[in-house]
Amino acid sequence: MPLHVPPAPAPALRSVLAALGSPTAVREARTPSLRAAQGPTTPELPLPVHVLDRITPQGLSATRLAGWRFLIRSGERAVAAAETMLTPDGWTFSHFFEGPYVTSTERALQQAETLQQPYQARLLSVPGLYMLTLWLHGDTGADGAEGHPADTDLLVPLAPAPPGIPTHRPFPVTELLPVLTQRATPVSLLGPPVLGSPA
Repeated sequence: MPLHVPPAPAPALRSVLAALGSPTAVREARTPSLRAAQGPTTPELPLPVHVLDRITPQGLSATRLAGWRFLIRSGERAVAAAETMLTPDGWTFSHFFEGPYVTSTERALQQAETLQQPYQARLLSVPGLYMLTLWLHGDTGADGAEGHPADTDLLVPLAPAPPGIPTHRPFPVTELLPVLTQRATPVSLLGPPVLGSPA
């Protein structure tokens, strides 16, 4: 199996299991698919969610771990996701959600299984572009909670993505990061406006 899923912290998994076992937490979740699920629901495929906070004009990136996301499976498919976050008391359940990124993540993971090279699966969020990617890290033995995108890693934009960025296609970091840099760079960093152009 070429795709490696890093182990989530045990307290994060326990907090999701506790939330799934709580009728109140499930009932109050804004996830109709989860509330309507027939049979058991199980958290699977824990992925560390890293946030790309800053892209410099040189293309260097700064990332931080924001949490762990679990796909919640019912039967043959994922019906929702559970997010956990780190608090002063440790990892705790944050919220359930559903939407296009749940099915998009599941699809991207299935596609990644067909790649010839082994990768470690992570998620990389780019809040400045309202974008989420499946980050395929080349070091399968690395700590999933640490590190930043290496030149040899792949990024798979999940749907929906910003206009002009194809989804579900693996891009080398060296190919996609310059595009993200250009889109995320404020105009003021690109130099003074051309005379006669809107400021």
